Amino acid sequence: MVKLDQIIHAIPTPDGVNASIDGTVVTISKDGSSLTRDFRHNRISVRESNGGLEVHCDLPRRKEKALCGTWAAHIRNMITGVDTGFTYRLKAVYSHFPMTINVSGNQMTITNLFGEKVPRVAPLPWSPGEVKVEVQNKVDVIVSGADIEKVGQTAANIERSCRIRKRDRRVFQDGIYITSKAGTE
Repeated sequence: MVKLDQIIHAIPTPDGVNASIDGTVVTISKDGSSLTRDFRHNRISVRESNGGLEVHCDLPRRKEKALCGTWAAHIRNMITGVDTGFTYRLKAVYSHFPMTINVSGNQMTITNLFGEKVPRVAPLPWSPGEVKVEVQNKVDVIVSGADIEKVGQTAANIERSCRIRKRDRRVFQDGIYITSKAGTE
């Protein structure tokens, strides 16, 4: 296997997006919204370069090479999130019992799923400033925000809350499902 003397992932920042590094903490900001993340490792560093950021490692081993690529992907997602944001679209599907979706505070309530008397609750752990959840046309749910991990986890919480147990999933397909993801490359 060929040994590399160093690995560098150059990440350009678009116009209007500011990137700053304070020790191991990277902050990406634009127009009042910002994302902060700590990248700490004893052999891998994130540094500023001309027109962007660099993830750098000297004499990387296999796991350090993989971690450099992971860190570069996280930083690209932070830049995309602050610049354009991420949007997940979900759709409520039902065949006989029309379900009702309601967002209030930090939870989403799904009533009348399969005619159940007890409503299902999906937790929305982040504030509306971080992750925005809205219902359109009674069946379309739009989850949007700057942090891809928070947006994805919120969409997964909503999808998981409608999981059907003790029935054949091929026949009983009612629920809320992720239909599209925007903002990701």
